[in-house]
Amino acid sequence: MEHTASYYAATAHPAPARAALEGEIRADVCIIGAGIGGCSAALDLAARGYRVVLLEARRVGWGASGRSGGQAIFGFGTSQEKLVAQVGLEDARRMWDVSVEALALLRQRVAEHAIDCDLHWGHLHVATKPRQRRELLELQHELAETYGYRSPRFLEHGEVESLLATRRYCAGLFDPGSGHLHPLNYTLGLARAAEAAGARIHESSAVTAIEQGNPVRIRTERGCVSADYALLTRGGYLDGLRTSADWRVMPVGTYVVSTEPLGVDRITSLVRENVAVADVNFVLDYFRRSADHRLLFGGRVSYSGIDAFDTGRATRARMLRVFPQLADVRLDHVWGGYVDISMSRAPDFGRLAPNVLYLQGFSGHGIAMAGMAGRLAAEAVAGQAERFDLFGRLPHRVFPGGRAFRMPALVLGMLWYRLRDLL
Repeated sequence: MEHTASYYAATAHPAPARAALEGEIRADVCIIGAGIGGCSAALDLAARGYRVVLLEARRVGWGASGRSGGQAIFGFGTSQEKLVAQVGLEDARRMWDVSVEALALLRQRVAEHAIDCDLHWGHLHVATKPRQRRELLELQHELAETYGYRSPRFLEHGEVESLLATRRYCAGLFDPGSGHLHPLNYTLGLARAAEAAGARIHESSAVTAIEQGNPVRIRTERGCVSADYALLTRGGYLDGLRTSADWRVMPVGTYVVSTEPLGVDRITSLVRENVAVADVNFVLDYFRRSADHRLLFGGRVSYSGIDAFDTGRATRARMLRVFPQLADVRLDHVWGGYVDISMSRAPDFGRLAPNVLYLQGFSGHGIAMAGMAGRLAAEAVAGQAERFDLFGRLPHRVFPGGRAFRMPALVLGMLWYRLRDLL
C-alpha cells in the first residue's frame, strides 16, 4: 500500500520497498510500527548491538509520522500544571526536561545521519483573544521560573504582525528551540539510519497476534517473530490488532492542505521568517512555509471518525480567515489522517507484560516526542528503565462508552471546548 496522497508523499525522497515478513525468525527485539517512535527505537537498539526486527503494516511513515503538520514543539499535549497535579512538581520537571531533550535529539539525529528533511528552527504560539494573551504571558513566566526554560520570547500584537501578514492574532510566544520539518522525509531518514545500524525492516507485514511469553511471539499473515522483547508504536492506527491499551487512546482525524507554489516573494510577505505557527485554541489552526514556497495549513478535527464536511473547502475557509489575501490561490494537495490522543492529552507509555512495551498518546506532539519515546523504550529494554517508568506513573483512564459509544461520548465532551474557543 502506497502513502496517502499528500504534499509530503509527492515530495518524498525515494525509498526502497521492503519485503514482507516470510517464515519464522528470531530477534532480540521486535518493534511494531515504522513511524518516528518505532524507527527511533530501532536505531538506538541496533546501535547497541541488539538484533532488531521492525514490522510495518503498510509503508515506513504511512501514518501520522508521515503526514502530520510537521511541527516539533516543546512540552506535551497537556499543560505542565496538569502534570504537576498528577505526579508532583519533581517528576513534572523531569518530564519537562525529557521534552526539551527530545528537540535536541531531533537536531542530533538529522545532523548525525544527514537526514534531508527541510528542518528549520523557530516556532510561534499565537493568541486570538485577550484571555489567551494572558495565558501566554503566564506560560512564559512558568517555563522560566519553574522549569528554567528561558528561550521563549513574548510578542505583542505589533511584533506578531511584523512576522505574519494577518490581523487575527493579538500576541504570541516565540520559541527558537522548537521548529518544523518534512515529517515523511524525516521518518524515512530514521528508517535508513536504523537499517544502516543493523535493524531489519519488513513492510506490508500487519501483526495479527501477539502471544505473550518468554520469548514473545509476534505473528503476521505469512510469518512470525520470536523475540525477547516487543514494542508497540502504532499511534492512531489501531485497526486489526487489539490490545488492552487501545482504549486509553482515541484516533482523532485532522486535516492539512498545501497551496500551489506562491513564489519566494509572496510566501515571505505572508510568513516573513521561516517559522512554524500554531494558535492556542483547543481546535487549533497551524501553518508553515514549505521548501518550495507553498503555505501548508492545518486545522479542523474529527472526533467522530467521520469527515462530515468537504476537507479542502472547510480547511481553505480556515486558511482564508487567517490570510484572506490568498482567496485567488489554488490548493494542490488536501489530505488527512489520525493522531492518537489520550484522555489527559499526556503521553501514555507502559507495559502489557514485563517484556511487551508500548508507546502511544502523543496527542499532537509526536514529531519530537515520539523520537524521544523510542529512545526511552530502547533504554528500558537495555535495563535502564527509569525514564520510561517515569511516564508510566501518569494515571490514564480509558475513554468511556466502549467500542460502540466512546466516539459519540467524546464528540459531546468536545463541544464545550469548541464553544470556549469562541469566547
